[in-house]
Amino acid sequence: MYYGIFAALMVFTGLTIGVAFINLGALNFPVAISIAIIKATLVILFFMHVWYSSQLTKLIIGTGLFFLMVLFVLTMSDYISRGWSTYPAGAGQSTRQSESAR
Repeated sequence: MYYGIFAALMVFTGLTIGVAFINLGALNFPVAISIAIIKATLVILFFMHVWYSSQLTKLIIGTGLFFLMVLFVLTMSDYISRGWSTYPAGAGQSTRQSESAR
């Protein structure tokens, strides 16, 4: 079984390298992150023995992943909302421009 999982990880690694050389436009990141999630899932489930662990271990891992996703969502909501702010006229000018005008 371990050799099969290792082979699958090697196939996905080759797929990652192959996709890196193909311009998919806006799909570059979603494809790359999907492959990375699949590889991470295989490692967590089989090499870290979560697949055969108790329900408590699975609950702890699920809780950790849930809070990780909450942190990602909160961070991305803050990052995305930064473009919505409006500034008064002249707020974006640097001090060098005002010094050169003197």
